[in-house]
Amino acid sequence: MKRSLLFLSFVGVLLCGVCVAAEVDGWPLACRITSYGKYQEAAWPHLPSIGVHYVFLGVPAPDEVDAVMKKLKDNKLTALVIRGDADLSKEDSVDQLAQQLAVCEKMGVKYMFLSPKHGDAPKEVAYERLRKAGDIAKQHGLTITLETHRDLGTNAGVHIETMKAINHPNVRVNFDTGNITFYNKGADAVAELKKVIDYVGTVELKDHNLEYESWDFPALGKGKVNFQGIVQVLKEHGYKGPVTIEFEGTKGVELTEEQTKQAIADSVAYLRSLATFK
Repeated sequence: MKRSLLFLSFVGVLLCGVCVAAEVDGWPLACRITSYGKYQEAAWPHLPSIGVHYVFLGVPAPDEVDAVMKKLKDNKLTALVIRGDADLSKEDSVDQLAQQLAVCEKMGVKYMFLSPKHGDAPKEVAYERLRKAGDIAKQHGLTITLETHRDLGTNAGVHIETMKAINHPNVRVNFDTGNITFYNKGADAVAELKKVIDYVGTVELKDHNLEYESWDFPALGKGKVNFQGIVQVLKEHGYKGPVTIEFEGTKGVELTEEQTKQAIADSVAYLRSLATFK
């Protein structure tokens, strides 16, 4: 009996060790280079200095890929998410995305963020083109994640409708905590995340004053988004994707380079007080 109890205790310790290891590993934490506004060149050395080793970048042109990869290496940074660019109302949009997805694979990136604008084309056309892009993304080992935006995803309901219509495992949602309340009166980011979590491929953490269409996106922890609740939902559902910081500031308020750096550093410090990130 004593041996059995000792064995069970030993197994329990091992299991707890595994759980702790998983928690300690944390989510990969990136920052949008564009969060630095007109001081984007300062972002490259600044992010590693505050313990951030991943970035969210726009897709480089084919002839710029090698230079961007060298710049990342020189600054000890890794591209975690790449922003793609395509007008889904255009017939060549899938071909454009195919080229960009190939660039992502070359750079070792697994996630392409896409703002799914489709102009005057019917949603069904956009759905079909995104489904084809999903097939190409699968071939390259990538997931396309769609922005929380007016066209195909202002809130959880629209995101879910879009996901069901596209019906592709390599096309998912990029959940943006700030855009949810910017585009929807009285919305609650935690409640919206709970509804759509099964479709979430990437997460952007952006603070907001919670007022409809108010361009007030302060440093994380300085606004009113319930990030503790967001983190709890991600933990409870075993989310394993990337987390990106986005800082857009307040309309009409110009920041200096040092103020911008401080806002990013404060955002990072705040997030690290809530969860473990790598």
